[in-house]
Amino acid sequence: MPLQPKPTIKAAQGKLGILLPGMGAVATTFIAGVHAVRQGIGKPIGSLCEMGTIRLGARTDNNVPTIREYVSLAELDDIVFGGWDLFNENCYEAAIEAGVLEKELLESLKEPLSAIKPMKAVFDQSYVKRLRGEHVKTGTSKMDLAEQLMEDMKSFQKDNGCDRLVVVWCASTEVYREPTSVHATLANFEEGLRNSDDEIAPSQIYAYACCKLGVPFNNGAPNLSVDIPAIQELARETQTPISGKDFKTGQTLMKTILAPGFKSRLLGINGWFSTNILGNRDGEVLDDPGSFKSKEVSKLSVLDSVLQPEKYPDLYKDLYHKVRINYYPPRGDNKEGWDNIDIFGWLGYEMQIKVDFLCRDSILAAPLVLDLALFSDFAKRAGMHGIQEWLSFYYKSPMTPEGLYPEHDLFIQLAKLKNTLRYTVGDDLITHLGAEYYE
Repeated sequence: MPLQPKPTIKAAQGKLGILLPGMGAVATTFIAGVHAVRQGIGKPIGSLCEMGTIRLGARTDNNVPTIREYVSLAELDDIVFGGWDLFNENCYEAAIEAGVLEKELLESLKEPLSAIKPMKAVFDQSYVKRLRGEHVKTGTSKMDLAEQLMEDMKSFQKDNGCDRLVVVWCASTEVYREPTSVHATLANFEEGLRNSDDEIAPSQIYAYACCKLGVPFNNGAPNLSVDIPAIQELARETQTPISGKDFKTGQTLMKTILAPGFKSRLLGINGWFSTNILGNRDGEVLDDPGSFKSKEVSKLSVLDSVLQPEKYPDLYKDLYHKVRINYYPPRGDNKEGWDNIDIFGWLGYEMQIKVDFLCRDSILAAPLVLDLALFSDFAKRAGMHGIQEWLSFYYKSPMTPEGLYPEHDLFIQLAKLKNTLRYTVGDDLITHLGAEYYE
C-alpha cells in the first residue's frame, strides 16, 4: 500500500524571490543562466529540478515522470533575483568582471542583468581577510545589521510582488572558527548580536535574519552559519528549512563518485593527494590560511565518512589524505583539480589512479543554486523545517540532525533525495526489495 502523505504541500503559486548573499561569479552565472533558459538560448544542464526524472512503482510499469512534473516547484518564469554584495556593480557588470560566461551571451542578456543591483552587504574583514568591502552596511550593533537585512528582505518582497523568498549563500569562505558559548542557545546568540560579539560571523547574521522571518537558508560555503544550535533552535521555532554546507562541485564531487566505487569493490587505498589551482575571487580568498582551513576541513571529511575506516581497517585505516588549494590568477574561474590515488587490490598489490579535472567551478555550482532554491521553497511549502538532510546531495559537508553521521556517498544521497520526494507525495519508496525487484 502507498504511504499516506505526511505533509500538506501548498502549490507553488506566485513569484519566488531568490536572494543571494555574494553576487560574484557563482551568483551571476546562475542568474544569467536562468535568463538564458527563459529566452530559449540555453538548457539547464546539471539541474535535477529541471532535467531529472523519478521512477514510481515497479520497473516494468515504466512510470518515470520528470521531477518537475511530479512535485510542485516554482517555474523559472516566476523567479525574481536579488541579493547583497561588497561591490556596487550590477549583475551584468559583475558577470563581465567574473569572466565565466562569453561576452556575446552576456550582451544578449544585458538588459535584465543590468536591472539587478545588489543591496549593501554585511561584512567583517576579520572573517574574509583578502577582500575589501566597498558597499557595506553600518550599524550600532550586529543585531542592528540583522534587522537591516530583515528590512531588505521585506522591502524586496513587497517591491517585486513576491509570494515567497529563499536565500542561497554564494559569498566567500569565512575564516575557520569553532562554535563557542554564544552559539549554544538562541538566547545567547541574540544577546551576542546586541553586544556585537566577535564570534558572530557575517554569514550567521544572514542566517539569523532569514530564520527570524521564516525564509529558507542554504549555505553554499564551508562557513559556520546554520550548523550551530542557536540557529537550529530558531529554525525550529519559526519552522524554517535550513541546509548546508559548501557546494559540492569539482574535486569533492569526483571523490564522492569514485570513493563509493572503490569501497563497493573492497579496494584498499593507501593515499589520496589532492591539489587545486584556481584564480577567481574564491581562489584569492582561500589564499588566506584562515579561510583555507574552513575549506580544508570541509574537503577532508568526505573520505572518512564514505570509506568508514573503523569498519574496514585493512583497507582504509592508514589512508593518508592531503588537500591543497593554490591561488593562480591566470586560471581564472576554470579550476583544475588534480588527484593522485594510491590503491591496492588482491594480495595487497599496488595500483595508481590519476584524475585531472579541468572544470569550470561556477558552471558546476550554478545548477546547485537553482535546485537548492527550488527544493528549499518546496520544503517550506510542505511544512518541512530544520535541517534538510535530504539535500545532502548538493554539499561537501552535509548537515545532519544530532546523533546522525553525515552520508557522503553521492548515490545514496540521490536515493535519499528521491525517496523524500516520494514520501511527501505518499508513494512507495524505492528500496529494490519489493515485488517489483522480481518482475
